[in-house]
Amino acid sequence: MNVKPLFKLMVEKKASDLFFAPFSPAKIKIEGKIMPVNKLEMTPKMVKQAAFELMTEEQMDTFNRELEIDFTLSEKGLGRFRVNVFHQRGSVSMVLRYITSDLPTLEDLGMPEQLKELVMLRRGLILMVGATGAGKSTTLAAMINYRNEKTSSHIITIEDPIEFLHPNKQSIVNQREIGLDTKSYQRALKSAVRAAPDVIQIGEIRDTESMRAALDMAGTGHLVLATVHSNNAPETLDRIINLFPQEQHGQVFMDLAHYLRAILSQRLVRSRSGKRVAAVELMLNTPHIKDLILKGDISAVKEAHRDSGEAGMVSFDEALLDLYK
Repeated sequence: MNVKPLFKLMVEKKASDLFFAPFSPAKIKIEGKIMPVNKLEMTPKMVKQAAFELMTEEQMDTFNRELEIDFTLSEKGLGRFRVNVFHQRGSVSMVLRYITSDLPTLEDLGMPEQLKELVMLRRGLILMVGATGAGKSTTLAAMINYRNEKTSSHIITIEDPIEFLHPNKQSIVNQREIGLDTKSYQRALKSAVRAAPDVIQIGEIRDTESMRAALDMAGTGHLVLATVHSNNAPETLDRIINLFPQEQHGQVFMDLAHYLRAILSQRLVRSRSGKRVAAVELMLNTPHIKDLILKGDISAVKEAHRDSGEAGMVSFDEALLDLYK
């Protein structure tokens, strides 16, 4: 089955995702709503063939060995697509996400002005959190793009896979893809320190070693931007702490207190027009928040953020109110 004509349909319809699953027609997602593109019910064999048509021989070998794979495709005249192929109930399924060829800007995304100040910092840790599909990587790309346009820096991104392509502007941007340019996040992070970076973007912090590396780099004069799968700032702190054994919690709280600069929590909400827009909750590591983190009092952090009237802080309710206005 030739699936490439559906790529054009995605772009024309401004669809975010394209789904292939056995015993179902191909479906696209537009503004959060999933709908069929035709009435053809695909067999397991058809889905597998469609997926393999998009893979190289090496990618097929990886998929057969690992039972799942992520990669990106470039289609001339259309743009790039992130592809996820996996097994479910003994059959193959596939999801493609469209990656616009235009680099997003913070203004286009309606992001708070504070993000411009944050991404221009010389050192520290900035975490972007939210559910899958909330637009975290898009916002990070806009932040990297802003810094790239405004100052001379060496920026290294470590992604799985690379989504947005950053041309060198004022800065040098080196983008490394897991599986293509490096074997793992851990190896890429160790290598990155020796490449004299000013900014390091980590596609996703998934394990103790990556989190430890992020804290260490933030503490040695680098600006580190990373995503974490959690819903809000307190949950993120909880998740980070629980990556480490109990005896290391005190040190991790201390590192977070000193090196964390902000946690951005992003959700997509539906506007009056039916389009989905980003609502961003922003917690800055103010002196009060820093003191609470040092004490390991995560529940107090939640209350302090909710009740804070400090400049720069944005609660989710405030973000929704701004969108409503």
